[in-house]
Amino acid sequence: MLITIILLVAGFAILVKGADWLVDGASSLARRYRVSELVIGLTIVAFGTSAPELVVNIIASLKKYNDLTIGNIVGSNIFNLLCILGISGIIYPITVQNKTVWREIPFSLLAGLLLFFLANDTFRHQAVNMLSRWDGVIFLLFFILFSVYIFKNLRNNQQDVKDEVKIFRLPVTIFFIIIGFAALIIGSKLVISNSIKIAHEFGVSEKLIGLTIVSAGTSLPELVTSAVAAYKRRSDIAIGNIIGSNIFNIYLILGISAVINPISYNLSFNIDILVYIGATLLLFLAMFSGGKRKLDRWEAAIMLGMYIIYLVYIIIRR
Repeated sequence: MLITIILLVAGFAILVKGADWLVDGASSLARRYRVSELVIGLTIVAFGTSAPELVVNIIASLKKYNDLTIGNIVGSNIFNLLCILGISGIIYPITVQNKTVWREIPFSLLAGLLLFFLANDTFRHQAVNMLSRWDGVIFLLFFILFSVYIFKNLRNNQQDVKDEVKIFRLPVTIFFIIIGFAALIIGSKLVISNSIKIAHEFGVSEKLIGLTIVSAGTSLPELVTSAVAAYKRRSDIAIGNIIGSNIFNIYLILGISAVINPISYNLSFNIDILVYIGATLLLFLAMFSGGKRKLDRWEAAIMLGMYIIYLVYIIIRR
């Protein structure tokens, strides 16, 4: 048990340093090519920090761990919105661009609604509830649509990034991004595997592990990256990372998982999906209260408090 705890702590340390390298590299890349940090956050950083979810879900799908496959994605998205944005917003209020309020956040909301609709087959008078391969294809088509939108932004949304951002030589910038990704993945694996070992000592179910330990573990890259970005006053990377990761998680990762193997759906996940939808709506409404298009500290504190309540609820529910 002592070795497990040591490896767990080492995983956290690797995650922190990896996030630091990733934010520095991404900011330098944005400054060098005059690409907005929001686009970098929605693409490079979001995809990199979603890598642990992708690895875990592919393995879970191949082994037909259905509850773990769904629980990891839904739990990660809830963790991203309520816990990570809550912590990041408390560290420093997060300013959100107008187009993020009206485009990216609604697209993330659509992902939750689409998941709820496709998974509940009995609502449409089907025999069983599941995400079929065709459902996976639908998710992937929406991901392609999102990718086209992002690349159009890449061409049309070039802008000056804050002057105080340090610009590294291109090889150094690429090295920071790659080594940051690698550290995030390695750190996540250490945290996840050793957290699960500890959880198994207490006989925790696959579903609860998916919604808590695995989802939080695979979201640690998002947590550390967004927290570091908030501390460094990089709001666009902080918010872009979270919204982008949530979109990647459902459209891309869950899409791939369903294509690999149809996923049997447990109706008890409906509550968790509704929590995700509600959390996304809460973020959208927060843009119109307090500081306009800004997640203020008090709003972030409410979101973090809601996650704690949700966590207590799912542990009691088991």
